[in-house]
Amino acid sequence: MNALTLLDMGIIRIGGRGTSRRVTDEKDQQNNWTGPAFKQYSEQRKEMAKDEYISVGRGTTKIKFGDVTGSTNTTSTKGMWVGTGRGTGRRRL
Repeated sequence: MNALTLLDMGIIRIGGRGTSRRVTDEKDQQNNWTGPAFKQYSEQRKEMAKDEYISVGRGTTKIKFGDVTGSTNTTSTKGMWVGTGRGTGRRRL
């Protein structure tokens, strides 16, 4: 069976660090884990599990999953110092 015949049958998926290959149908393309489709999927799952408890704070506290807010913007690190080497040097970001 050559590569052209495999492509006619479906999509070739690579798995296991590139050591295995499998042929799938084009309908199996729904498992896309990036972009807006995954964000919508994630929000639906969060809505379904909003009454479940999750552990936070090194496992010492539990809160309802629906109480978790969305992602927040990170603060700028400009002007902060970062240790370099074995802790003997530093540089400013």
